[in-house]
Amino acid sequence: MVDNEAFTYNGGKVEPGETQNIRYGISETYLGDPVRIPVTIINGERPGPTVFLSAAAHGDELNGIEVVREVAYEWDLSDLAGTLVGMPVVNVPAFIAQQRYLPIYDRDLNRSFPGSETSTGAKRMAYRIYQNFIAPCDLGIDFHTSTRGRTNMLHVRADMSDPDVARLANSFGSHVIIDSSGSDGMLRTEAAARGTPAITVEMGEAHRFQRELIDEALAGVESVFAEYGLRETSTVNWPGWRTVISDENEKTWLRADAGGIVDMHHDRGALVHEGDRICTITNPFKDDNVTVEAPFTGLLVGVLENPVVYPGNPLCHLVELKDDVRRVVEREQSAASEMTL
Repeated sequence: MVDNEAFTYNGGKVEPGETQNIRYGISETYLGDPVRIPVTIINGERPGPTVFLSAAAHGDELNGIEVVREVAYEWDLSDLAGTLVGMPVVNVPAFIAQQRYLPIYDRDLNRSFPGSETSTGAKRMAYRIYQNFIAPCDLGIDFHTSTRGRTNMLHVRADMSDPDVARLANSFGSHVIIDSSGSDGMLRTEAAARGTPAITVEMGEAHRFQRELIDEALAGVESVFAEYGLRETSTVNWPGWRTVISDENEKTWLRADAGGIVDMHHDRGALVHEGDRICTITNPFKDDNVTVEAPFTGLLVGVLENPVVYPGNPLCHLVELKDDVRRVVEREQSAASEMTL
């Protein structure tokens, strides 16, 4: 049997059959103390792809942390064919501060990749993370949540025009894939552009663990491991229905036209029909209600959690479904509704 190769990073090496938990220095504080990120590298004895799982590139996005930790520390990976690089907390300074962006200058670490060793603090951090733990990988999954005050159903964001990225996105097995190339500086965008297919998984809301979404994401990781042969015991998951949302689909963020207190009438993942009342905006006296209706039939990928808005604030993310997919979703949601009665 051919052995796997060692995984090397600047300052260390992980031999086949070894596991290392390291705290890797990526910057320094005002006091000169190291800023270090936790990284787990599990190098299987058998050859196979090297995959990274990363979370908390935005420091308040916590659901993905538990996904990475459970894969790295609770799964039986004794039969792993390949190498797992687990980074449960990428943005340590923001995680400590429990905020989205780096506390210094409020910079977005997930717009700083692949980084630079001579540029801003954010880009220097991104450079050390990228060069040591992203660039050596063959594929990767970056876990995110919605920003504060909003929540997303679990879905994948990926550049489906790239066949290697599309294979990874499909293998995760989510119902919804939003097809986009992403912004410059995004981890998944820059990794894919440099030969490491990567996707973003959006799931839930910031500042909390949501067990049902964590379990759904774990099933997605297991499906990816099966697709790429990392675990022989895993199987590729077919979610039952899938829609890929591209520029050809109708999609919109519905925004508030009035300030007030929002009563949301549907949860994330709900199917709403054209003309359905999605939410109502009221003033403190409830005497000047503003009804927000669905402009077309579609799926609520994201909805408001914080029930107060100014005019212009986003209320929900609505995406169109093809007729055949819509009929399947209608049947599923109708059956689920009957079971709760």
